[in-house]
Amino acid sequence: MKEYRILIDTTDDKGLVYKISKVLYEHNLNIEKNSEFVDEEEKKFFMRTVVTGEFDQEKLIFDMKKITPLNTSIKISHNSKKDIVLLATNESHVLGDLLIRYFDGELNANIKAVISNHDELRDLVEKFDLPFHHINADELSREDHEVQVKEVIDSYCPDLIVLAKYMRILTPSFVVSYPQKVLNIHHSFLPAFIGANPYKQAHHRGVKIIGATAHYVTDDLDEGPIISQDIVRVDHSYSWQEMRRDGRNVEKVVLANALQLLLEDRVFIHGNKTVIL
Repeated sequence: MKEYRILIDTTDDKGLVYKISKVLYEHNLNIEKNSEFVDEEEKKFFMRTVVTGEFDQEKLIFDMKKITPLNTSIKISHNSKKDIVLLATNESHVLGDLLIRYFDGELNANIKAVISNHDELRDLVEKFDLPFHHINADELSREDHEVQVKEVIDSYCPDLIVLAKYMRILTPSFVVSYPQKVLNIHHSFLPAFIGANPYKQAHHRGVKIIGATAHYVTDDLDEGPIISQDIVRVDHSYSWQEMRRDGRNVEKVVLANALQLLLEDRVFIHGNKTVIL
């Protein structure tokens, strides 16, 4: 029996869970899992429902629209592997972690390719029998480089693009081409410590926590809706190298967790924040 995920985002209204469940029943669908959330301040309703059965998607959406407010957004996805493309530079820790998880079958995804503006990670990627595309940014303008990157990305038609420590700022024209499709990871020192070696800067400042943030990419640098975050505690005894080691470990876990949430269709964008169901 096929399994589907139904995501509903709308203005809150009386009896929505009952009305929606009734429509699903009328379409001979069985509810396997269900979760919902109401933003009381903004009167917004979010619902993620996992169902099994066979149905006419257009007819189901039509019937749902009849019993929900006018601004209702309904998305239906089949529980199948999503296609993803990874972008990297020359840091291996995040990329390597995702490749190992993929090899072990932990990611409900098909990694279609890795694209990098450096060639250092080619051997690592090819060990997993995945295509590796090196597009040298030093020989191209930013615009021409992005044109070539986009050509490679579009050849794979991915559902998601993951920036696995891709150390380049994306232009608005690139970001607008992939709305709500680009996932990024960065250390949580931003904007306090920017530029070269943020961990050395943090060590000099005497920070007591190290963190990482995974978020959607938008035109606002590192300010897109946050999907996942975590921290580890450090103290005066840590060297900056030890801080970097622990920080990289957090980055790996946070990005993997955020990616898993996206692969499972658990993330709703609500303004500049997210609702995770």
